[in-house]
Amino acid sequence: MKLVVRVIEAKNLPPTDPNGLSDPYVRLQLGKHRFRTKVIKKSLNPKWNEEFSFRVDDLNEELVISVMDEDKFFNDDFVGQLRVPISIVFEEEIKSLGTAWYSLQPKSKKSKNKESGEIRLSIYFSQKNASMESNGSDDLLLHPRTKESPSRSSPGHSNSSSLSSEEITSAKDEKSGTHKTITGRIAQIFNKSSDIYSTRRSIDLDPSEICKVEVSEMNDEDQSSNETFEEAMRKIQSEDQGNEIPSNLPAGVFIDQLYVIAPEDLNELLFSSDSNFLKSLAEVQGSTELEIGPWKFENDGEILKRLVTYVKAPSKLIKAVKAYEEHTYLKADGKNFAVLASVSTPDVMYGSTFRVEILYVITPGPELPTGEQCSRLIVSWRMNFLQSTMMKGMIENGARQGMKESFDQYATLLSETVKPADPKDLSSNKEQALASLHAEPESDWRLAVQYFANFTVFTTVFMGLYVLVHIWLAAPSTIQGLEFGGLDLPDSIGELVFCAVLVLQGERLLGIISRFIKARAQKGSDHGIKAQGDGWLLTVALIEGSNLASVDSSGLSDPYVVFTCNGKTRTSSIKFQKSNPTWNEIFEFDAMDDPPSVMDVVVYDFDGPFDDAESLGHAEINFLKANITDLADVWVPLEGKLALACQSKLHLRIFLDNTRGGNVAKEYLSKMEKEVGKKINLRSPQTNSAFQKLFGLPAEEFLINDFTCHLKRKMPLQGRLFLSARIIGFHANLFGKKTRFFFLWEDIEEIQVIPPTFSSMGSPIIVITLRKGRGVDARHGAKTQDEQGRLKFHFQSFVSFNVAHRTIMALWKARSLSPEQKVEFVEEQSDSKSLISEESGSFLDLDDVSMSEIYSCSLSIPASYLMEIFSGGELDRRVMEKLGYLNYSYTPWVSENRDISERAVYYKFEKRISSYKGEVTSTQQRSPLPDGKGWLVEELMNLHGVPLGDYFNIHLRYQIEDLPPKAKGCRVQVLFGIEWLKSSKNQKRLTKNILQNVQERLKVTFGLAEKELSPK
Repeated sequence: MKLVVRVIEAKNLPPTDPNGLSDPYVRLQLGKHRFRTKVIKKSLNPKWNEEFSFRVDDLNEELVISVMDEDKFFNDDFVGQLRVPISIVFEEEIKSLGTAWYSLQPKSKKSKNKESGEIRLSIYFSQKNASMESNGSDDLLLHPRTKESPSRSSPGHSNSSSLSSEEITSAKDEKSGTHKTITGRIAQIFNKSSDIYSTRRSIDLDPSEICKVEVSEMNDEDQSSNETFEEAMRKIQSEDQGNEIPSNLPAGVFIDQLYVIAPEDLNELLFSSDSNFLKSLAEVQGSTELEIGPWKFENDGEILKRLVTYVKAPSKLIKAVKAYEEHTYLKADGKNFAVLASVSTPDVMYGSTFRVEILYVITPGPELPTGEQCSRLIVSWRMNFLQSTMMKGMIENGARQGMKESFDQYATLLSETVKPADPKDLSSNKEQALASLHAEPESDWRLAVQYFANFTVFTTVFMGLYVLVHIWLAAPSTIQGLEFGGLDLPDSIGELVFCAVLVLQGERLLGIISRFIKARAQKGSDHGIKAQGDGWLLTVALIEGSNLASVDSSGLSDPYVVFTCNGKTRTSSIKFQKSNPTWNEIFEFDAMDDPPSVMDVVVYDFDGPFDDAESLGHAEINFLKANITDLADVWVPLEGKLALACQSKLHLRIFLDNTRGGNVAKEYLSKMEKEVGKKINLRSPQTNSAFQKLFGLPAEEFLINDFTCHLKRKMPLQGRLFLSARIIGFHANLFGKKTRFFFLWEDIEEIQVIPPTFSSMGSPIIVITLRKGRGVDARHGAKTQDEQGRLKFHFQSFVSFNVAHRTIMALWKARSLSPEQKVEFVEEQSDSKSLISEESGSFLDLDDVSMSEIYSCSLSIPASYLMEIFSGGELDRRVMEKLGYLNYSYTPWVSENRDISERAVYYKFEKRISSYKGEVTSTQQRSPLPDGKGWLVEELMNLHGVPLGDYFNIHLRYQIEDLPPKAKGCRVQVLFGIEWLKSSKNQKRLTKNILQNVQERLKVTFGLAEKELSPK
């Protein structure tokens, strides 16, 4: 296993020579082996384009990359350095860090030049078993001071010039100890406060000692410069090992559209080097200097990549900047394609701290009525922050806005080039798809032949006839032994064995006859039974099965399929003695008032009237997670031990339609008002769209209500609980860390209420317990898992607990109970409770909060002393009393990881502070500053019992930093922001009122702290 490092270029290097320039070169070291590039004379932005290979024997080693300035008369000057732990390269899924810009670190923290420039590298593992070698494209300057290591020789280069390298016999001592975490390794690379390589061996660069070796051009087996895009596709398709299609990236989806074009043609249009699509897109977006690099195989032909560069047009926020896009094929099997684009813009502010990753996925779409092929294109994205920054929220919001505008132009241009699929054509495809199915009728004679044409029946009949003929020909025997008149016992062992065999054969024949009778009775299925009523109409076409398991020695089975949805079942016919049966049967479920959440599919093996049917496999169709257009023609893999062993699948066509027209939301909410016992206002399309986008739900899902609350896990997590007809979901965005999950109402087994406790801040707790094996995707939000494997979710600190609890219970019972139980429950609720008006305001999409400075001061006490106001000690209590806060309570600081701790705080307002005497629940998070000279405390506050308290959250960020030693003391900077959860006409007035209160609180807090903590 070898590590390949390509040194491409550097920029913004600090000048080290009197002429304001440098003569830079790069020195690379891994373990005892060292290489160096050629020297670029008089340049601060050198380009090397040289590649080096290291054999890796220990993943705990570090690759040390040093940029030096050549000085012929004195020791070379140190410019900057980078340390890359080998383990983080190995732990990447593709064993590669890709091509990226890295910030160089100074020699020490006390260095005058804090900015050492940036270097562009490509680092990846090659599985090719090669020795230490260099295959740079340019001349390589090496120092032949030590004898060449035998391990560096390579048979493949016996005819080329041999390369020599420096070997250092006493390298820096290897750090032993515990294995570092991935977070620690990444921080060691990118955090400026990490320890810098402090020792440097001086190298005398006497020209007489420099050996310039010409590296012969190698015939790279992984890449041919004249290889066409079609040849590259054929090569990667031949090596595709059935990898799964990658799922959408978490930041969101920009494009999800069907186009009338074959998948391979769409892939060629978007990514072929000969396509003009990118050039046209650059013209539309105003980008210039577009350079599209050729597709190249890397990592011994395992990875196909290319580099696209361009100068992005200036916008209102940023000037024109150069962008680098590295495209990598993740999958290409001829029908499905996935390309990951990693976009870097190092010239923008904080550009070296992040990359934007875009995933393009092309899959086959449903067949159109015209017979044309259809493709589905999904474009999703995410931000990949290489190092932490306080500007993370601002960077992500700016990137989201810019990407949305760019991909709107992308989608418009693509629609002009390729015709999008018409939804009407897709809906009419249902009738065409179902009309082409014809179930094969099965006669009684054919069924009888399948059951009775076998060896067991023939031998049993033959033996029976043989015995009857023997009885007719033989004379009656005399009575002997224990026999008496009418009882003739076997007279020998042979007769006894024959009788036993005859009895067993007769029993087997009777079993076959009973199975035949049962099969003839069940020969008809639910195929052709029409649905009744208006509402949500579910139609399922069962086409065929593949590789169904067998439970007997014949290697075949008698399969039939049972579909279950909303408590109703449909059963297919039995296909006897088949492992790849064909049904071509259509099943319609009676119209449902509520849209279905899931449909269970179970394949059984028929085994007679008195035996329990054995499952050959099962599957679940989740209508909330699957796109209904994808279900129009789908192969469903079956689960279960037998099914997984045989890789069993079913071919289905599933259609879900609403026959009631366009007023679905109003009718549904009117019905739910009676069941919930609460007036429900229809949410705006924008609100429902934001809700659907937040959880990735289909368009027919409507938001019923949402509540501010805490999710209780190790620490309370403040967020919002969303309720709809089919799901209960939770979303939180705490200090930039997002938590999101949902589960179905049908997944809930029981709901309990725990009385208020001190740990729950005086609030009742709603405990939701899921059925065993359900809600697996939401397990990261569960507080515990009981002995039976059931997940338990704890929700507390609701603004209005009674309304929240009543709504949750009503929706759960209305969804999970039978129709008769629903009516009884609604009547009980209607008799005891009148309709309560829905609170006004609309739910807003939850994004990062914009923060602004509202307070700053310098205090004469160290930062460590000032942190006493967040410790929960006596000073903390005195500050809260001085501010007029009652019943102050808090939880201990709990460490989330090595540096970050959290705690929860609760208190009430005195009447002089707020006439409403409201309550506050707050989550605080503290962490040391990167340089270790202070603290960062972030606080998220939620107000209860005050008007419009559930419309917003208050965000505070305290940065407490020690002043230089001569100045003594610390500096405090406080940033403030409001996260609006619902829209309100009074936002400005509320903001002004809250801001004044917070500023007054900060003055009192830090004034009292300085007075109490200053030395006397």
